Amino acid sequence: MRPCLKPALRRAWRDRNTLQFGVAPAHTSVLESATEADAAFLDLLDGTRELPALTAAAARLGVDAARVRRLLEQLQASDVLDDTEAQRALLDLPPPERSRLGPDLAALSLARPGPGAAPALLLARRRARVEVRGAGRVGAALARVLAAAGVGHVRVVDGGRVLPQDCSPAGLPPRDIGRPRAAAARAAVRRCAPDRPDEDATAQGAPDLVLLAPREDSGGLLPDPGLSRELLRSGVPHLYAGVVETLGSVGPFVLPGLSPCSHCLSLRRADEDPVWPVLLAQHCSGRRSVVPACDTALATAVAGLAALHGLIYLDGGSPPSLGAWVEVSMVDGSMERHRLDPHPDCGCCWAARTTSVWGDNDGSA
Repeated sequence: MRPCLKPALRRAWRDRNTLQFGVAPAHTSVLESATEADAAFLDLLDGTRELPALTAAAARLGVDAARVRRLLEQLQASDVLDDTEAQRALLDLPPPERSRLGPDLAALSLARPGPGAAPALLLARRRARVEVRGAGRVGAALARVLAAAGVGHVRVVDGGRVLPQDCSPAGLPPRDIGRPRAAAARAAVRRCAPDRPDEDATAQGAPDLVLLAPREDSGGLLPDPGLSRELLRSGVPHLYAGVVETLGSVGPFVLPGLSPCSHCLSLRRADEDPVWPVLLAQHCSGRRSVVPACDTALATAVAGLAALHGLIYLDGGSPPSLGAWVEVSMVDGSMERHRLDPHPDCGCCWAARTTSVWGDNDGSA
């Protein structure tokens, strides 16, 4: 092991004898009864020394082996330490990619604090295959964020050509107007991760995750029942994200057989409004608005939130849209999580365990 201090945690003196690591309360820890010699020892924790060499260097500063052991134990218990040996696997990445993903690696070291966990997660992201369906204001931005965050294979599926209303600062630029949407989205993703191979040349096998972000002119977030059935049969985890009028929505995140799906949401809506199935059929197949309502800031926020939920899943966690959906309001900027239970008339949770897999309704409607 070559211990090092996590570079994401800033260090400052609270008083003459107390060192604080980190700024945000969630990641703050303190080292009490610290001396000037201890502070000098911390400077040695740069990941270049094995434990014997580190102990020898500390002795020259007046820090004995017992104190070194106690300091390392305290730092490890506070999730301040990392292990540079575990980062050797990242040396196979092209140097520009390592530099580009440096901030993501630093953030992962805090979100998953175990020594060596962050490099393993970053490499897992690099192997992941994600498909984004839709290259509108939400979908194109979502795909770009995922690629920039280290997802190695991001494929965007859409038809037609780029319209002026598809463009946004985080998605497709105005210079792409008239280009095939799929090609424009692929180029946009490539600009965010220029060090990765082109997806069309490497795409193989089923995706690990599908993100559905229908263009605003094709119904926004309104779930197509046929598409829902297709995704459930495929067994591929998927997440819905989009904008309808002044509301952005992320979810539900669907684990086929284990968590409620978009059809459960439609059935719940039909319980509240019996005419909903008739309206949904018209929305999915009828005429679209010439100019759909889709606020640029709201679409960008939804894309970022959906990307975050997708990354939480790829990193081994449970996103808050699992068994729920999260709404963001353009009108007042509020965000609210709504719990979604399996609907008794759907039958999508055939493999669900006896205990819930989508969590409690903390703060949800």
